[in-house]
Amino acid sequence: MSVLNNIIKINKLYSRNSGVLRTYLRYSSSQSEFLRSPFPDLNIPDVNIVDYVMQDFGRWPNKIALECGITGRKYTFDDVRIKSNKFGMALKEILKLKKGDALALVLPNVPEYGLCVFGAMKMGITITTVNPIYTPAEVERQFIDSDTKAVVTLGMFIPLVKAATAKINKNIPIIAIKSDPNEQFPEGTIIFNDLLGANANCKEDPIFGDEIAVIPYSSGTTGLPKGVELTNNNLVANVTQYNYDAEPEREHDILPSVLPMFHIYGFTNQILGSLQKGIKLVTLPKFTPELYLSTIVKQKVTALMLVPPIVLFLNSHPAVKREHLQHLRCIVCGGAPLSANDEAKFKEKVGKNIPILQGYGLTETSPLVLTVPEGKEKDGGMGYVVNNTIVKVVSIDDPDCKHLSPNNVGELLVKGPQVMKGYHNKPKETEEAFWNGFLRTGDLVRYDEDGMFYICDRIKELIKVKGFQVPPAELEEVIRRYPGVGEAAVIGVPHERYGEAPKAYIVQKQGSKIDVDKLVEFVNANVAPYKQLSGGVSIVDNIPKNPSGKILRRQLKILYEK
Repeated sequence: MSVLNNIIKINKLYSRNSGVLRTYLRYSSSQSEFLRSPFPDLNIPDVNIVDYVMQDFGRWPNKIALECGITGRKYTFDDVRIKSNKFGMALKEILKLKKGDALALVLPNVPEYGLCVFGAMKMGITITTVNPIYTPAEVERQFIDSDTKAVVTLGMFIPLVKAATAKINKNIPIIAIKSDPNEQFPEGTIIFNDLLGANANCKEDPIFGDEIAVIPYSSGTTGLPKGVELTNNNLVANVTQYNYDAEPEREHDILPSVLPMFHIYGFTNQILGSLQKGIKLVTLPKFTPELYLSTIVKQKVTALMLVPPIVLFLNSHPAVKREHLQHLRCIVCGGAPLSANDEAKFKEKVGKNIPILQGYGLTETSPLVLTVPEGKEKDGGMGYVVNNTIVKVVSIDDPDCKHLSPNNVGELLVKGPQVMKGYHNKPKETEEAFWNGFLRTGDLVRYDEDGMFYICDRIKELIKVKGFQVPPAELEEVIRRYPGVGEAAVIGVPHERYGEAPKAYIVQKQGSKIDVDKLVEFVNANVAPYKQLSGGVSIVDNIPKNPSGKILRRQLKILYEK
């Protein structure tokens, strides 16, 4: 038998439990080659996601689970269990919602978010999460696509919800959460607390198996947002993967919840994964430097769940002092790659070698695909393949999707129990998203001999210069090294000789004034000729990003065209 028909196993040793991390790199001449998770397969329980998250709530009945970082209103773990159950029963008995109906949450991060999620799912009601800063047209589109039957929101967003439902030919009940006991709502609004106090008592009918639990909408960076059907099993699997080998001390962690809960990163990792482990969430409805820093100091925060822009803020903002971060035990960063340079700056700011645990995922995978266990960090590494998951790295022009060997850049394909059921009401897009059961992520990656992955860029964001492919993220990291640069984004713009040329948009640090010519000289000295900033540089006030921190290059292209 030839070597090509043999499976070669390369074993690397490491693990916090056994001292062994087995990375299986499988090669063969067939199309079945792939990379397996280095972590053992886990038993994914056949259970309702709410019961799974709440399985240990009885250990901390009087401990605060959710607290508003502004008003101070709070709920214990026992409150979460009891009040979410009452809310779910009211949805079913009073509002007459049925199993499979969609409840839209048009909410920023508030402590009641968790009550709404758990209450609905315990009654088999599907959640669809809505960004409250959407326009009425964007909200209307999501309501129609998800067939929303009721909405939970805050008083300030009632006009938005009413504008979004004005053209929909059906009555959609609006449930409003009071952030102030004296707050007044328009006539016909259902008060959230009234539902908690209602005399509703009906049989639970929780979601199970492949029933749809939540329909978040993808970022739309490659088109209009699509509803992502995540099942009960998807969420149970991803929480299991997220909390694999979790440290016992996590139940003492205090986490400022600033990542939007309407985004899958904040939804799964905060509401589900963090609460399952007894972590206290201090909800922040939006990010402001003053609120974020005061919360860190007041709450003696021990853990941070971040996206790269917040890390850059902590690294560079003059108001952030080392003593503010003295209680930190670790940070988790996802949503977009964090460079090795930015990791080093954060550790210098904190004043100790704090674990920076990067991870990678996407809405379609609930979201976690790659993770870094504590003690196995590598500079700039996004993680190893999570349990029960296999991946392929394939050339973007290979129709056979042959798996590439280490240190080759290709598109990441994923197969695992956390991968979505499909796109809601979009069978064609669902079919196009998969190859032989593997989800095509649209992200370019490479992995090293140990199985650590590094994100290179998105396929559709590559700049083609004289036939060469230029990843914007590579240029952005170089630009951020230049003194005075706070943030950077690079897009491809038309060029009469090159086809496309890289153009940079720069946000200056407070008090800095960048000499653009010298910046260009610095970049050009650090990259190959075809990667140079021949499209120019523009100084801007901000870089448009989605809630997970990814740069919205499409908006920058629109700005350029104007």
